Amino acid sequence: MPIDPSDGPDPERLKQLEARLSEAKKALEPETRTDGAFAKANMGWRMVIELVSGLGIGFGIGYGLDALFGTLPLFMMLFTLLGLAAGVRVMLRTAKEMSVERQADNSAGEEGR
Repeated sequence: MPIDPSDGPDPERLKQLEARLSEAKKALEPETRTDGAFAKANMGWRMVIELVSGLGIGFGIGYGLDALFGTLPLFMMLFTLLGLAAGVRVMLRTAKEMSVERQADNSAGEEGR
């Protein structure tokens, strides 16, 4: 039986074609990791960057104030220590967020059982 273009599209054949296309697209998609290894590494790097940026910003502010007032080591040391404290504080806040998220994920996983 030849296909007559004047009949219009066949809905059943279109559904079959869409199903085959979606299967082909799924086969071409890259596999994603579900174990969270990349998320954990990302959070680790985030914490390191927060600590180092706190140190860098504190050092920069202290050095700038020392250059402005002519008291070279005083403000640089003070603001570097303040930057370290701020970096540790932000890093601890990030660790707390990770802990809360992990507990929420664990409780959601237990409810699904």
